[in-house]
Amino acid sequence: MSFRRIQYLMDEQTSPQLYDLIFPPGTPRSIIRDIINQFDVELIDSPERLNFANMEGDVRNLIAARGKKEVMILVEAYFKEKMKEFAGE
Repeated sequence: MSFRRIQYLMDEQTSPQLYDLIFPPGTPRSIIRDIINQFDVELIDSPERLNFANMEGDVRNLIAARGKKEVMILVEAYFKEKMKEFAGE
């Protein structure tokens, strides 16, 4: 086993696995800002292939929040709640 492979395996074991929550186009900036300020997440660009209407196959950089699994579960619940409030449900 090469040194690079060993280093990769060590990094993989010591680095926590991170999860992404992709914000759909049209998500209010205020909700994204609240999530970034209230939770231990990082805002990232996430290239995603779009498959609807006349955009089939187009790749767009969408905004996403990235964090540890336990944090992202809380972020997802918060996001759903805030989007329901925004939609007036």
